[in-house]
Parts: sequence; C-alpha cells; structure tokens
Amino acid sequence: MKKRLILILIAVVALFFSWFALNTIFYSPNVKLVKDKILIDIPENTDIHSLTKLLKPYLRSPKTFELASKIKRFKRVKAGRYEIKNKLNNNNLINMLRVGKQVEVKLTFNNQNSLENLAGAVSQYISADSNALLKVMKDEKFLNKNGFDTNTALLMYLPNTYRFYYNTSAEKFRNKMLAEYHKFWNEKRTKKAKEQELTPIEVGILASIVQKESAKKDELPKIASVYLNRLKKNWLLQADPTVVYAYQQKYGKDLVIKRVLNKHKKVDSPYNTYKYQGLPPGPICMPDIRSIKAVLNPEKHDYYFFVADMKHPGYHIYSKNLKDHINNANSYHSGLNKLGIYH
Repeated sequence: MKKRLILILIAVVALFFSWFALNTIFYSPNVKLVKDKILIDIPENTDIHSLTKLLKPYLRSPKTFELASKIKRFKRVKAGRYEIKNKLNNNNLINMLRVGKQVEVKLTFNNQNSLENLAGAVSQYISADSNALLKVMKDEKFLNKNGFDTNTALLMYLPNTYRFYYNTSAEKFRNKMLAEYHKFWNEKRTKKAKEQELTPIEVGILASIVQKESAKKDELPKIASVYLNRLKKNWLLQADPTVVYAYQQKYGKDLVIKRVLNKHKKVDSPYNTYKYQGLPPGPICMPDIRSIKAVLNPEKHDYYFFVADMKHPGYHIYSKNLKDHINNANSYHSGLNKLGIYH
C-alpha cells in the first residue's frame, strides 16, 4: 500500500512537472520587446531554423520557440509582414504564423508619370521588386488582352490608397489594379464617356492633359470643356503640356520648360498636339480621379481658347474667338517678359 502511494505521488509530481514544462513552452510570454509591437517581414522559403534565427532578438527563449514548433509540427512558414506583440506566447505566435495572419499594407500612389516611377513607388510597400513589377506592367500580351498598349498602360493604375499584403507578387498587384480599373469604370461612368464621344482610355488621356493645365479643382471642368469643344470641331488641341511632354521625351526628361516657344511647338512627336490632330497616343501623366471626373462632367460653355491668368495663378482667361485669344495671349506673354521668363 505504501509502495503504491509512493508510485502515485511520483506520477502526480511527474504530471505536474510535465504540465509546468508544457505551460512554460507554450503559454508563458516569450516575446520581449521594448515597444508594444513591431512589424517583421518573413521572406519566402523560410524554414523553422531560419525563422527562429530571425525572431531570436525578440524572444526570451528561442529554444522553447523551436521546441514548441516541433511539438506542434509547425514546418510551413507563410511569407509576409506580421505584427508581433509584446509578451506573446509561443502557442499564439506559432498559430499566427501558421495561418499567415498578416497585417495589411496601405499602398498609396499618385503623380507617378511613368510605369518606371510607379514600379519604384509600389516596390516600397510590397515584397515584389521594381524590376518584377515593371516586367508584368509592360507585358504586351496582357495589355492587348485587356484593351491597353504600351502607350496607355499607365491608365490602368488609378491613383488612390489600396490594401495589400506585403508578400503580394507583381502579378497579383497588377491583376488587382485591373480589377480596380474595371470597378471604377462602371456602367454609369462608361455611359458618361460615350456622351462625350470618348472611350474610357480617351477620357484618361484627355484627363492627363487637363491635370497638367491646372491644380485648381474648380478650373478642371472648364478646361476639359475647352478641349472637348475643340475635339468636336476637329480642331488641333494645341495643348502646351503635350508640347512640353513631347520635347522632354525627345531631348531630356529633366529639361525645365517654363515658357512654350515656337521651337518647342515644332518638335516632331505624336504627342505634339500643335502638329497632330486629336488626342495623343497615351497620357502625359497619371491622371487623378478629379481630372477624370472633370472630363466626364465638363462645364457647358462655348469657349475654344484659354491662357493662364497672371493675376490669379492656376486659373485662366477664356475666349470664344481667335481675336480675343490673341489679345489675351499677348498680355500673358508681356507678363512673362516682365518676370524675366524667356524660356
């Protein structure tokens, strides 16, 4: 009887120590941070040993984490960006990593005037590098299949804030942007484009010109209407921003042009709307939503000309005929001369 009690006591003690050991391994706080939480990026193909090494600076006991991983048969680590909270235990940490419970990344882009610049900006938010992004963005097979080409590809990316996981691939990013593009170009907006005798792509091209003309939101619908009036009359658009774009594309993107001169207007480029009728083959910048909406909802008027208003920067003086426009243009050029702006 005495021997039996001793065996029972030994068993109880053994169970107690087993429970204590397991509780320590799984449920005791093992994450030790200076802050309440940190973000950590786990690359693709990270095994448990590499993961333990990566987490080591933030763990009280890397050994118990590795042991807990073995007991829970945790072998597959999902790459991504994770939020690690202070005092997290091994059990919760492993469960979070196993199911891939990542934090979402807020990805914002605007004013990216080329696919190269866009790829560089996006690569700061997700794991896909700029080269991989640029490659899929320029994939001609994909572009042709979805109604774009290398000139218009930038229009697929609408400036906004989006949510992604850090480990989003270049293809997944591009595909989501296509889905967002189609979501934006719903039946209502497509109908409005048709009312202006434009396709969504053409709206984007014209919006890029309108955007370059002014940063004043209330000016955009009025400027858009001038260009739409000219298009409907089959006139040359004669948009200075397209000349600046064409000249910079040919002679150097870093060239600063403060005043459009005759030499600029002579540049031979399909983007030069002083030489070629209609819209250019692609956007001259990434148009924002308000510029697109300005083209879809233009102010109704019968103006065909405008020049910058020297007294009110960002705004313009409009005219209905060439005679008045020439007078306004002469006043504008005189103002530039007084400011010493000659090129």
